[in-house]
Amino acid sequence: MSELTAETASEIVPETRKYAGFWMRFWAYLIDLVVLFSINGILLTPLKFINDGEVVDIGYWTLTGILSAVVFYLYFLLMTKKFSQTIGKMILGIKVVRENGEPLKWSDLFFREVIGRFFYRVFQIFVLLYIVVAFSHEKQGIHDMIGNTRVVFVD
Repeated sequence: MSELTAETASEIVPETRKYAGFWMRFWAYLIDLVVLFSINGILLTPLKFINDGEVVDIGYWTLTGILSAVVFYLYFLLMTKKFSQTIGKMILGIKVVRENGEPLKWSDLFFREVIGRFFYRVFQIFVLLYIVVAFSHEKQGIHDMIGNTRVVFVD
């Protein structure tokens, strides 16, 4: 099997890709949040039975807060790496692709799914930057630009 080079990848990338816009991505994210709340409910409910029902503090954070954040980031990172989609994206028929058509790389996904989402969640004002998706030519958010990715409709 030959390795995919930049020249051959550019031949694979269709010129007529249909990019997923703001609202499709928004609904996919809401579906993913429902999935994540369900996963966290199943995984983290047993923690209520330790420490006599008291919250376990670890410095500034709680144990359940830390674990739910880990599940959140791992969900988006691993689902996107394995399937190019999360469950929300699967339901709505959209997926994440690299801008040059090559397979998704861990480095691209780390910046897109972990660093990008971290900044959006920690600095609440940054969540307004999601609106960039609605106005950019290829419907990219800031995290897509950093990760060299696009969100497109599945053919």
